[in-house]
Amino acid sequence: MSTTELSWFKSSYSGSSGDSCVEVANTPETIHVRDSKIEQSPRLVLSPTSWTSFVSYAAQS
Repeated sequence: MSTTELSWFKSSYSGSSGDSCVEVANTPETIHVRDSKIEQSPRLVLSPTSWTSFVSYAAQS
């Protein structure tokens, strides 16, 4: 699947103020993460296992 075909949604972990929004797109093999304010910015691509670890770590901050 090309990244242009991904279905992006605002992460429930994003701040409600709108200044620190993260968007996420899922495929069966990967989780894609980007800054919602700069859609063409570099993206982070993680395996589902790494995503779970990332979210656990971020929730502690």
